[in-house]
Amino acid sequence: MAEALITIALTQLTLLMDQQIRKQLRLVRGVEREVQKLNSSLRSIQAVLADAEKRQVKDESVRVWLMKLRDISYDMDDFLAELSTAILKIQIEGVDENPTSSAPKNKVSSFLSCFGFNKVVQRRDIALRIKGINERLDIIAVEKERYKFDMIMDKEEYRQYHSTSYVDVSKIYGREGEKGTLISKLCNNGSEPELGLHIIAVVGMGGIGKTTLAQLAYNSHEAISGFEIRMWVCVSEPFDVVKVAKAIVEEVQGTAPNVFELETILCNLRSSISGRRFLLVLDDVWTEDFRKWEPLRDSLTTGAGGSKVLVTTRNERVARIMETTYTLRLEELPSDDCWSLFSKIAFHGRSKDKCEELEEVGRKIALECKGLPLAAKTIGGLMRMKNSVQDWQNVLESEIWKLEDAEKGLFPPLLLSYYDLPSAQRRCFSYCANFPKDYKIEADNLIKLWMAQGYLNPRSTADMEIMGREYLEDLVMRSFFQEVERSKDGETILRFKMHDMVHDFAQYLTYRECLVMEVHSNLATRLDKLEGKARHLTLVRAEEVPFPASIGDTRKLHSFWVQSFYDSPPIVSEIDRVTSELFQSLTCLKSLDLSRNRLYQLPKELGKLTNLRYLNLSHNPLWELPETLCGLYNLQTLKIVSCDHLRKLPQGIGMLKNLRHLEIDRTESLKTLPKGVRNLDHLRTLSKFVMVSSSDSGDSICCLQDLKNLNQLQGSLKIEGLGFVEDAIEAEQAELKNKKQLVNLHMDFKPSVEDEKTMELIEALEPPQELKYLQISFYGGTQFPSWMVYLSNLKKLHFQDCQNCVHLPPLGKLPALETLTIENMQNLKTIGLEFLGIADEVNSNGSTATGSLKGASSSTIFGFPRLKKLKIVGAGNWEDWEVISRVGEENIKIMPCLLYLKLSDCCKLKQVPLALLHKAPLRKLRIQKCPILQQQYRKVTGQLWSNISHIPKIRIS
Repeated sequence: MAEALITIALTQLTLLMDQQIRKQLRLVRGVEREVQKLNSSLRSIQAVLADAEKRQVKDESVRVWLMKLRDISYDMDDFLAELSTAILKIQIEGVDENPTSSAPKNKVSSFLSCFGFNKVVQRRDIALRIKGINERLDIIAVEKERYKFDMIMDKEEYRQYHSTSYVDVSKIYGREGEKGTLISKLCNNGSEPELGLHIIAVVGMGGIGKTTLAQLAYNSHEAISGFEIRMWVCVSEPFDVVKVAKAIVEEVQGTAPNVFELETILCNLRSSISGRRFLLVLDDVWTEDFRKWEPLRDSLTTGAGGSKVLVTTRNERVARIMETTYTLRLEELPSDDCWSLFSKIAFHGRSKDKCEELEEVGRKIALECKGLPLAAKTIGGLMRMKNSVQDWQNVLESEIWKLEDAEKGLFPPLLLSYYDLPSAQRRCFSYCANFPKDYKIEADNLIKLWMAQGYLNPRSTADMEIMGREYLEDLVMRSFFQEVERSKDGETILRFKMHDMVHDFAQYLTYRECLVMEVHSNLATRLDKLEGKARHLTLVRAEEVPFPASIGDTRKLHSFWVQSFYDSPPIVSEIDRVTSELFQSLTCLKSLDLSRNRLYQLPKELGKLTNLRYLNLSHNPLWELPETLCGLYNLQTLKIVSCDHLRKLPQGIGMLKNLRHLEIDRTESLKTLPKGVRNLDHLRTLSKFVMVSSSDSGDSICCLQDLKNLNQLQGSLKIEGLGFVEDAIEAEQAELKNKKQLVNLHMDFKPSVEDEKTMELIEALEPPQELKYLQISFYGGTQFPSWMVYLSNLKKLHFQDCQNCVHLPPLGKLPALETLTIENMQNLKTIGLEFLGIADEVNSNGSTATGSLKGASSSTIFGFPRLKKLKIVGAGNWEDWEVISRVGEENIKIMPCLLYLKLSDCCKLKQVPLALLHKAPLRKLRIQKCPILQQQYRKVTGQLWSNISHIPKIRIS
């Protein structure tokens, strides 16, 4: 961690020594000399940090030395950030000329003025502050010599990854017996009375596989079929009865009740499960206080006989207190099973000869994992990165295996994997200690937090998000994270968790630096005892606890997160306020998360957090944001998702030149964007772009052409209010086709207008060829644009409420299209060969011609070559569906990949083309509110039932 901090500081120093900044500081005596000395001191210390960080585990004095160095590194980072912010302020605001003076201030004087220096100290203060840091570093350097550290070169800071090489380790090794026993105890009641609640516990040390075994049982066929309802709740510490009860109700009902009193939520719980046979898993229980468990247990007894609670815990005393009827104690894996798990990961992608070469030393390494699945997965992830026998032998012979104070054998493999990371990735991993245990971490959000802390320093600022994703993939590959959820294509990590032992390890690495604490009345006192050493603070706020008014000494915090679970309620309590004093003390803060805290107002002192790079205010009933927010020139990420009451953004938002992500999803009350948004040419994320009529807009509101310079946009963009756009010229000026990193585009034409201008407008809104997802809503034209059939990368297309369209474009020509939804097109009457994209391929004689959609055979024509899902809903006047006309079936492949077909509210449609039903590999057919089709395809008695009877899943209602 110290290595990464030093790297960040050296990067800041490099910026400070930049010619432009040096010119600004040329009148400040001694600055350049002191900066050079600082640079030299840091590099000499950096050379031994790798050895020092390894030795801290066994030598407490080395750990103390590293803590001192981390404190200095943070202080230096704070000072350099203050310096660069002052310079940035000049660059954005310009030189402040005093009209009453005879001459304008020069840039240095302006810089010093905004730094807060008076005439007496302005020429010396910067140099003195750097000199003070140098003197502290001198002491650290002298102490360094006492330890005789070895110089170890750190790994390359940046790696280029060519693939994720993700390994599926879902197969469980050596637990078949325990799995069978547990499922039997949960699902078979032969020897148990049906009355009463049965509580079963799985007990074992951290990393032994308790949660994995519980998941196997929970998802087994026996559990799915044997219980009416199943619920899974991560408990961890602290045991909050209200939160646990709300989580159970949410599992049953799908939404969490907006109540906070214990008796109210328990009453809701009893009502939800009353008379129903359920399986409840309480994962990772720690509390030994029977008084916390008793009211929950009593409420659970209202379930039907045979209901079960499965508890996982490290502590057998917890199992006894919860009065379990059966306890399954997990032991270490047998050596052969441990080897199987280790080798599956370590040997992934290697040749047979290479595996044989490494097997002997590999089996010895697997023995060092002492039968712990987590250890085997972690060290297996490490060995995947090492290719030579000597590298493997070095790991086997490492002194770290001999550690005694290592949570029953788990820390050594974690430490070996941790020290094998480049220093920047080490810091990214250890930062995850800020999240509470069992928290589901959003990958995209974590990367933005890493950016805010300066942990991602790629070759250019444009690569920060890419580098963050690569770091995350590497950490996942090394088994630092678990329960990884990916996008449907498997390419992108969406969210994940940390195993509780890995979380313990991260907190061990960040002792006194990263704190996760409950909010209590004595919070300020507890924090003051830490003497201001904490740099990252997470406060877990229970539902009945008010927002903290004071949190003690927070001057040095870099991260501050008040974790709560409120969405924006209609009535906001008066206790949910942020005081101006709180913001005045958080001057070094880089990331601030106040989401879900029922805040409806923020003080103007928010503008004092000038180092802030990440600000999350989502799910709060905020009416507006203070204009002072526009002075946060370093801000990279602003999240105001689901702020249902937010009416406008600050008018000066265009001053946020470094803003990369503006997340305003689900802010329905936000009807306009300020003109300054057009100046945010670094934006990667802009959730939506909204417009109003020209009579309501004026010069201060964005219009469509203001999208022109936002060519860095990526991900998803929804454009609302296209019905207000008066002509195609404005649409052309938006230059959508230049937004080549956009993946998902939603064009919303409300208020829908039916005229030629609308068709000209959509024609001018040509999106980039790289687009993968497109939705067009409330389009009032009668024809779709010509550019649509050239979107060769489009995977998903959705037409919604395009009421005036009478024809569909030749979408069958789209080579990558997988999902097509047509919703509420009431004027659509016929779907024919034009829709399939084959009309031009077939001549009047029924022969085929050469075309772009041909396959390998010159005589075969393809329409919708990759379509998997087709939904047509609300086509009330649709009568005829023509697939093949005057052409032999052998010449045409129509929807050869179609698996799912849904037809709804198509009351005039007579039948589904036989060729489609027989030739497409349909697995699921759904027909509803289609009276003619329902009559024709009724099971057994329907006239056309035989045409669909071969489809595995049919639902006609």
